Amino acid sequence: MATEERPSICFVCHECDALQQVSAIKPGNTVNCLCCGSKLFSNPVNGIEKPLALIVAAAILFIVANVYPVMTINIAGIERAATLTDSAMIFIELGRPELAAMVWIPGVLIPGFIIFGLFYILFSIRFNLALPYTRPLLVWASRLLPWAMMDVFLLGVLVALVKLVALASVFLGPGFYAFVVLVLAYAAATASLEPHTLWQALGEQSDGQREACCER
Repeated sequence: MATEERPSICFVCHECDALQQVSAIKPGNTVNCLCCGSKLFSNPVNGIEKPLALIVAAAILFIVANVYPVMTINIAGIERAATLTDSAMIFIELGRPELAAMVWIPGVLIPGFIIFGLFYILFSIRFNLALPYTRPLLVWASRLLPWAMMDVFLLGVLVALVKLVALASVFLGPGFYAFVVLVLAYAAATASLEPHTLWQALGEQSDGQREACCER
C-alpha cells in the first residue's frame, strides 16, 4: 500500500542559518532544527480559527476603547472626559506634537493597523476568499508587531490615574475596562499566531488561483 508523500520545503534556521528540507507536519506538532535544536516552526491545532476569534474580540474591544471615554476627571466642578486619542491631543494643545505622535502612533495607530490587518488576512484564509493585498499586509503586520505598545500605554494610564486621584475626582469609563481586556486579547491573539502557518495558507490560496486560471 503506497503511503502519501507529504510536500517538503526548504527552511533556514533563524539561529544557526542551517538550510534543511522540512516535510509538512500534522497539526499539534513542532519542527526543530537538526543542527542546533532550536524551534523552526509549529503547526498548532486550530491555527487559523483560534487567532481569528481572538482578533475579532480585539477588534471589537479596540473600537469600544477608542470611542468611549477612558476616564472622566472632575476638578472644582469642571468635568472633562478623555478617550485614548484625547490623551495624545492634549500634547498638541500644549504645543508638543512630537510627544503626541510618540503616544498615539505606538499606542493606537500601529495596534489598530495590526488588529484589522490580521483580521483581514485570517478572514481571507479561513473562508478561502483569496482577498487582495494579504501578503503585503502580513509583511507589514510582522514588521510593526514589535512597535505596538498598548501595554506600555496602559501602564502610563495607570500611573496617571494614581497621580490624578489625589488631585481630582476620577471616574473610570467603559473605554478603560475595554482597553484593559483589549491588551489581554491582543497579547493572546499575537501569541497564538504561527507566521509559517499563515504564509503556507496564503501560498496554497495562490496555487489554487493559478490552477483555476489554467483550467479556464
